[in-house]
Formats: sequence, structure tokens, C-alpha cells
Amino acid sequence: MEGSSRGSSNLEMYLPNYKLGKTLGIGSFGKVKIAEHALTGHKVAIKILNRRKIRNMDMEEKVRREIKILRLFMHPHIIRLYEVIETPSDIFVVMEYVKSGELFDYIVEKGRLLEDEARCFFQQIISGVEYCHRNMVVHRDLKPENLLLDSKCNVKIADFGLSNVMRDGHFLKTSCGSPNYAAPEVISGKLYAGPEVDVWSCGVILYALLCGSLPFDDENIPNLFKKIKGGIYTLPSHLSSGARDLIPRMLVVDPMKRMTIPEIRQHLWFQEKLPRYLAVPPPDTVQQAKKIDEEILQEVIKTGFERNQLVESLRTRIQNEGTVAYYLMLDNRCRISNGYLGAEFQEAKENMQRFITNDHPVSTVRHRMPAFIDQGSASRSQFPVERKWALGLQSRAHPREIMTEVLKALQELDVGWKKIGHYNMKCRWLPCLTRNIDSSTNNHGNHIFQDAIENDGISSRSPQNVVKFEVQLYKTREDKYLLDLQRVQGPHLLFLDLCADFLAQLRVL
Repeated sequence: MEGSSRGSSNLEMYLPNYKLGKTLGIGSFGKVKIAEHALTGHKVAIKILNRRKIRNMDMEEKVRREIKILRLFMHPHIIRLYEVIETPSDIFVVMEYVKSGELFDYIVEKGRLLEDEARCFFQQIISGVEYCHRNMVVHRDLKPENLLLDSKCNVKIADFGLSNVMRDGHFLKTSCGSPNYAAPEVISGKLYAGPEVDVWSCGVILYALLCGSLPFDDENIPNLFKKIKGGIYTLPSHLSSGARDLIPRMLVVDPMKRMTIPEIRQHLWFQEKLPRYLAVPPPDTVQQAKKIDEEILQEVIKTGFERNQLVESLRTRIQNEGTVAYYLMLDNRCRISNGYLGAEFQEAKENMQRFITNDHPVSTVRHRMPAFIDQGSASRSQFPVERKWALGLQSRAHPREIMTEVLKALQELDVGWKKIGHYNMKCRWLPCLTRNIDSSTNNHGNHIFQDAIENDGISSRSPQNVVKFEVQLYKTREDKYLLDLQRVQGPHLLFLDLCADFLAQLRVL
């Protein structure tokens, strides 16, 4: 008892910002405890890894790799790492708390899932895997045991210990992962680029979701490998035609002919009832880090942190007490709406409603629920979906025509912009600016910000009135185009005023 008490007090000494709770699990070289972040009150899971055991089991590289990768990632369907605290004897990894266990247990308990439910899981998995690949990371051990479920049954991809970083022109050869989910080229020891092996694993996972069993299974390992290398499996008759078409395209033995993530995204079965926030490409990590939520920032500042230092730490991805508090607050708010920054209609706890107008801009906006956001939400009782609103407009005009009018309207309103895609712009508006400040346009089609506005000097000119927002054009299922305006920073009422003026400026559509 005395030793236990001493160990507990050592933990508290090394983890002063957390109130430790019960042990969630014990592994080969450590344990996982639930804890509460003292400043924000949000729950986290803390992995306590014993350095000596890690060294004895030759797992140092695995642990370092997972930490390095998870430090980089910010995605709603990838487990989040908040901070790493190292001591001479232990490594404390503070991570997102995911309370509902593994997808594996969920499948075992329920058997095969209905297609709508399986599709919802699969869409989230593909979004997370696509994000990994965009950041040049291949997971290599995707399986239901490494897919965790949060309290709302949202998938969180975990266990990046076998992951590796892809480099252009280089191939991987390591045979790793679980045999049942491993691609033929992996178990054969052949060279592989990376993404194609994750696609194969996703195909096996989709089969498991829809069938409640594995496509390749045999107690005899040589027989199992023979089935995998030959692509020998059967498709149950209960599968829909869409699923029967998708799975075999993912489980193609020849990796050169295997479906890619972009092709999976385009498949009709995948696109059915696809939530809006998953319909857009996952954001770049660096760009996400630059998007600082003003409301969350103010909440953290209220707890005693200095604004400029906190902003700089967030932009440079420095781990400290302030950034940990910021991301815990941000994630616990965004978790409700299940989306990532810049890619959904509404951040969950914004009290200001956003609206969608009809097919033409009007000065008074009207409430209307866009059916294409998530047509299947009513049928998925296990997956509560927040109904969302947007501020913007819908149009059947050609995208180029829409964007031309958007740029004209922004220029009329003295809004500076920077293109980050053909149909996506970052915008900044300072109400006190006069038109001659933003009069020039560069050869990239960006409306130039004056230097004083681009740098931190803007803080001396009423920073509380600066409105930053993004404009994004999306194609909807009704062959219309949705122009979505999303506030990034600035007062709600000023943003709404600007949006009303913006809609009034649009002369066509």
C-alpha cells in the first residue's frame, strides 16, 4: 500500500495539470488512466509508458514513431494527442479520451451491420485514411481493433505504431500488420508505395462491417496466405449491388489495378448519404494550425494566458499549458458537430444561427434545411447528427460565373482575399478601411492586403473589429452550387452585417 501511495504521488508530481482517475487498461509496457484536465474540466486518457519495459521489448522506435505522427495530425476521425511529458522513468502521453471501445467489439456484439450504419463508419474511416496519406503517412495496421468509437459512435483511427512516412520515389518493404487485414504484396514481402495497402485493409474492414465476418480467414497461416494472395473469398447474397461492386474493386490482388482513395470517394455507394463535412477533402495540417478560433482563444486567455504568446504558440505548434487548454476546448466543442474547421456548415456551439437562402440573393434571409447535408440522418438512430445551417446562397449558374460575381462583390465591399483553391478563398475585412487601401490585385488573382493589415500591426487598429471568413463553392446533389460563407474570426454581428451587404451586392445568380 505504501509503494502504491508513493507511485500515485509521483504521478501527481509529474502531472500537476491533471486529476487522475481509474485505470482503463494495462498493456505490455504501461497502463492507461482516465484523467480530468484541471483547467478545462475535459476528460483525457493518459498512457503511462515505462521506459525500461519499452527498451527491454525493443519498442522504442514504435513508440517514438506513433508520438511523432500523432503530434502532426488534426482530424476528427484520428485519435488526438494533446501533449507528451517525459521523465527519467516514464513517458506520459496525454490523448483524447474515447469511451466506447473498439469497433471490433461493436461488430462482435451486433453481428453484421445495416448498410447505412456500415457506410457511416466506412465514410469516416476513409476520410481519416485519406488525411494520413495527404500527410505522407501510411498506417499499415488498419483493423477494427485499431478503430475506436467515441460516445457518439464516431470512428477514431488509433495505433500508429506500425505507420511509416512515405517519400516520393521510395518504396516500403516491411511486412507488418495483422495477417487477416494485410494486402497480398505485404505478406509476400514485395515492395509497395503505401496507400494501396491501406486501401486493401479498408476493403477487409468494409467486408467485416457488412458481413460480420472476415473475407480471408483460416486457422492455418499458410492456407490464409494462399487465400489472400489468390484473392479467394465469397460475397454473401444479402449485400446490395453497390457494396458488391465496391468491395471487389478494393480487394484486387494486383495493387496497380486496386481502387484508390479518390476512386472510392467517387463510388456511388460511398457517396450515398455522405455528410457534408466528409464530402470535402481533408484540410492541410499546416493550414488548420493557422486557423485560430477567436472564441476559444478568448476563453483560454480568461484563464490567465497572454494573448500574443498563446497565438504564437498555436501558430508554431508549440506544446505548452495554453495550447493544450485551447485544443481541449476546441475539440470538445467541435466533437458535438463532428467536423473539422473550414469544412462544415456550423461550429457546434456558435449561438448565432446561419442561414441558407433560395436560388437568388435576397436582403432578408429565410430558413431552409438543405436536404443534401445528410439525407440519412433520420434513419441512423445510433448516430445523432446535428442539423446544421449555413449562411450563403444556392445557384444553378456556372461556377466561373458565380466566382466572378463573388470577386466583384468582395471588391465593392473592400474585402481583401487570397485564393487557396479555384473555388475557395480566405477573406479579411476591416470596417474602417477605405477603398483605396485594397485597390490593387496581383497576378495570382488575390486582392492585395496592405502590409499593415497582413502583419501583426493590425492589432493596433481595432483588432476586435477584424472579420476573417472563408468563401467556398460546393456542388450539391441537386446540380446546384452552394456558396458557403464561414466565419473564422471576428464579431458575429459584424460578420452577419457583412454577409447581408455581400448578398445584396451579387447581381446575378
